[in-house]
Amino acid sequence: MPQLGESVNEGTLSKWLKREGETVQEYEPLMEVNTDKVDTEIPAPASGVILQLLVAEGTTVKAGTLLAVIGQPGEVAISGERPRPTEISAPVAPPALTLSALPGARRDLGFISPVVAKMADEYRIDLLHVTGTGDKGRITKKDILDYIEKAKTSNFQPQAPKTETAPPAPISNKGESETRPYTPAPSSADEFIPVVGMRKLIAEHMVRSKHTSPHVTTVFEVDMSKVLAHRAANKALFARDGVDLTLTAYFVMAVVAGLKAYPIVNSQWGEDKIILKREVNVGMAAAIDDGLIVPIIKNADEKSLLRLAREVNDLALRARGKALKPDEVAGGTFTITNHGVSGSLFATPIINQPQVGILGVGMMQKRVVVTSGDAIAIRPMVYISLTFDHRILDGATADHFLAKVKETLENWA
Repeated sequence: MPQLGESVNEGTLSKWLKREGETVQEYEPLMEVNTDKVDTEIPAPASGVILQLLVAEGTTVKAGTLLAVIGQPGEVAISGERPRPTEISAPVAPPALTLSALPGARRDLGFISPVVAKMADEYRIDLLHVTGTGDKGRITKKDILDYIEKAKTSNFQPQAPKTETAPPAPISNKGESETRPYTPAPSSADEFIPVVGMRKLIAEHMVRSKHTSPHVTTVFEVDMSKVLAHRAANKALFARDGVDLTLTAYFVMAVVAGLKAYPIVNSQWGEDKIILKREVNVGMAAAIDDGLIVPIIKNADEKSLLRLAREVNDLALRARGKALKPDEVAGGTFTITNHGVSGSLFATPIINQPQVGILGVGMMQKRVVVTSGDAIAIRPMVYISLTFDHRILDGATADHFLAKVKETLENWA
């Protein structure tokens, strides 16, 4: 498993592009690896024959773990070992699993990957009924997905994922109410969509965030008149340099001003300490076809509005084209999410762990406001929200930070 970035220490082998026994040329695509929602195609380090594939698709392993053996025709792989459990972050099933569904019928299923075992358990699929297309008939994740898909157009159905017959009783050893999630029994007309890939990563990250830090949200309203005036005066000038001057660049610069004024917002929780981050790396959440990804503007505090706008353009374009590199979505210290692009006025976003806070930007609307001297005017207004980790920030500090962001935008020179 290659080291795909300074801060990327593990990856999920999402797909083998070659099988055992096939030939491969040096630099020819060998596999696809997913790191934090970014898929990267990994080339073969040498030419030869795939003698052995040691890691199943869907398995997460640490950088440096042996994945495959490439040799010459007629050679035999001598590694003979699959990664030890300590090298794999996903639960490991026994290397061989034999199940029996019909009286007297037995079949050696061979190696069953943790992902396959978990999916079979969740959907109560008897693996004896699944045809394996992997090496030596091994059942792959794709075989399970094909089996479920086939069930939609045939007379047999895989059983629905295991559900609780009733909400479980609260479990607590500290006097707190803690319950496991209750899943309602599905109807026979329901359609099942396996939660895999990016959607699974997003789900795990969101649940982990809510369980990690106490979330609190504060909301301010901002008059965007001066920002819009500045943008109108400079949009053509930026365009001559090939840059689309979007409002996102202004929000990034305003956040940088807030982080400089209140460095505690640019920190992380360290159990017995608070870790102040020296770098100011601002992430901007971007919606893509199958989920959400957060490319990072590194060292945002060292960049001009022109440079920020250029990077916003570039990262957003490559995010939609799924062309980001693993390092470009790692190492963020604060996040901005512009949920207003879909019409939302304000929201309470979930913190992107291990950061302290996330800024939500709502849709800009012209609204009637009371200005100085009790005059009534129509202004382009936007709600901005800060969801923050209450272990690190108190309400007053969070409000001071958000007030600085507001002040920067409303007094844009």
